[in-house]
Amino acid sequence: MEKYKKKDMLQTVDTLLKANDAIVRTAASNQQGAAAALVQCQESAIALGTYIDTLEEKFAPLVHTLEDYCENIYQMSVNLSDENLRRKYSKKIQKQLTALRNGVKYDLPDDKKEVVFLPYKASMWDSLESVWKAADEDPNCDAYVIPIPYFDKNPDGSFREEHYEGAQYPAYVPITRYDEYDLAARRPDAIYVHNPYDEHNHVTSVHPYFYCKNLKNYTDKLVYIPYFVLGEISPDNQKAIDSMKHFCFTPGTIYAHKVIVQSEDMRRIYINEYSKAAKELGLTGEHVDRAFLEKKFLGIGSPKFDKVLNTKKEEVEIPAEWLKVIEKPDGGWKKVIFYNISVNALLRHEEKLIRKMESVFETVLENREEVALLWRPHPLIQATIESMRPQLWEAYREIRDRYIEEGWGIYDDSADLDRAVAVSDVYYGDGSSVVQLYQETGKPVLLQDVEILHN
Repeated sequence: MEKYKKKDMLQTVDTLLKANDAIVRTAASNQQGAAAALVQCQESAIALGTYIDTLEEKFAPLVHTLEDYCENIYQMSVNLSDENLRRKYSKKIQKQLTALRNGVKYDLPDDKKEVVFLPYKASMWDSLESVWKAADEDPNCDAYVIPIPYFDKNPDGSFREEHYEGAQYPAYVPITRYDEYDLAARRPDAIYVHNPYDEHNHVTSVHPYFYCKNLKNYTDKLVYIPYFVLGEISPDNQKAIDSMKHFCFTPGTIYAHKVIVQSEDMRRIYINEYSKAAKELGLTGEHVDRAFLEKKFLGIGSPKFDKVLNTKKEEVEIPAEWLKVIEKPDGGWKKVIFYNISVNALLRHEEKLIRKMESVFETVLENREEVALLWRPHPLIQATIESMRPQLWEAYREIRDRYIEEGWGIYDDSADLDRAVAVSDVYYGDGSSVVQLYQETGKPVLLQDVEILHN
């Protein structure tokens, strides 16, 4: 049975009203066409009445009105050749449909908004979570979290393994399977995504059905929120902007109806760089319309900041194997270092970064009575190496496996970035979006230099 929203019901009634007028005008010259149109009207009315019949008993009069309407449709169909009878039944139908429209408009409750969130990696869920929480707590909104599948890519761009991380989200987040929600049929009021690349990511790809250029067809409000945060940049610092402007013009920013970024300065940068890129490609219309872009890009903050600031050390569940590394014999805690290597640093420094990792591990191991290392690799680090630097994979895997096997440090490849931020005392590693989150906590941040090795 088809499920109707209130706006769909009103649209159906309006269509029936227009059909009634058209049938009266054309029946004399095309009785066969008028008869076919009456059959379609009756089928639409039956489907609508069947749905309303599933609602509360107090809406039964609307069903009765539709039943009377169907009877008049039948009477008109058998009297199409009689102009007087045709007009008589048409007037009755007009009154019934008008009464039906008023009943739907004023008696039926307003539709709840239906909002869909389509994360792909569970570790990036924090970029959407606070928005989802607000929607979930709104009594006039039905919010759905629908993790979508994604693929690793081979060096030639072809798809490799398929991944689905629906089981890795927090227990308080209700998950809907992507194959149990029909976007085309449901047409949600809004869809939120955090992946902007469509087919243009060299490392991974969400399933092509969930590309932004396709999703925009299933909603009137596709919203893109970046899965990352960047270091704040002045809109006048073009040199710094040049290093990140590729984020400003992607399928996510092109096809989304709204783009939410971390600050007002970043919003200005996105608008400026989007407009430049569009002009260089010869695009016109809304792509270069400043007034339109001012409304499309919103600098109201990143949900990632909300998440990291609301996650407290005292409230997170710390795994027992972590405590074995963190706790001192007297029950106190060692200083916990959040160690991070970034994808960009690995691509840039290659073997040098591998040697730097070994040096860091040696240093911490020598001081493990007072210091605990919490190494959290970027969630795409393995896929990036295999796709873009396959010659580094064996060396990286060897150092990773040895670190895990020796057990003197923490290896965190879970989806919960914010737990690691809350538990640790200091950040050490490469510049990345994690740095911006860490700085929000007020805890110290130290950036590593691959040229400096442990002696």
